[in-house]
This record gives sequence, structure tokens and C-alpha cells, in this order.
Amino acid sequence: MQRAKEDPVLVSARREAILVVVAFLAAMTYTVVYCAQRGYQRSLDELKFVFGFPDWIFWGVVLPWSVCIAFSFLFGSVIMRDEDLGSDPESEAPPADASHEGEVPNA
Repeated sequence: MQRAKEDPVLVSARREAILVVVAFLAAMTYTVVYCAQRGYQRSLDELKFVFGFPDWIFWGVVLPWSVCIAFSFLFGSVIMRDEDLGSDPESEAPPADASHEGEVPNA
């Protein structure tokens, strides 16, 4: 049995969704692992500040969020593309009752 060819819009949407989910999982995993390792069981003497943030917050949260913002911008402007969805069926069909066009319905 021959498999039907998938719609190119569906293929593109699936590819984009997989890429976004992979990026989300990578950022989440990095953030959780880094913050769990660097944020707990440290003495105050080891704590350093980067741009006013504790070092583990900057490297574990601020940096990944900044990378995700840059990724989102690049993804939306370069990778994601517009697909032709075809024509709107309602715009092609003539009005159902053209004889009453322009009349105001009874209130």
C-alpha cells in the first residue's frame, strides 16, 4: 500500500516544532544541572558576582535565557518560513443570497 504524500506545511511545522522542543529541552537541562551543581553547598567565600548577579545565577539562568532569546530571533527570522496555505474557500464562493445584499436585517 502506497503512503500518501504529506502536506509540505505539515512537514515544515513538524520540523520547526521538533527544533523548538530540542532547544527547550537543552536549555532546561543545562539550567537545572548547572544551578543544582553550582548553587548549593557553597560557602559565602566562594560566591562571586557577575554584572550584579551571583555567578551561578548569571551562568545558569541569565546566559541561557539570553541565548534562547537570540535563538528565538534567529529562528523566527531565518529558519521559520511562510508556506502557501492555498486559497480561502469562502472568498471563492459567491454569496448565498445576493438579492438581499446591502439590506439591513430587521431588529
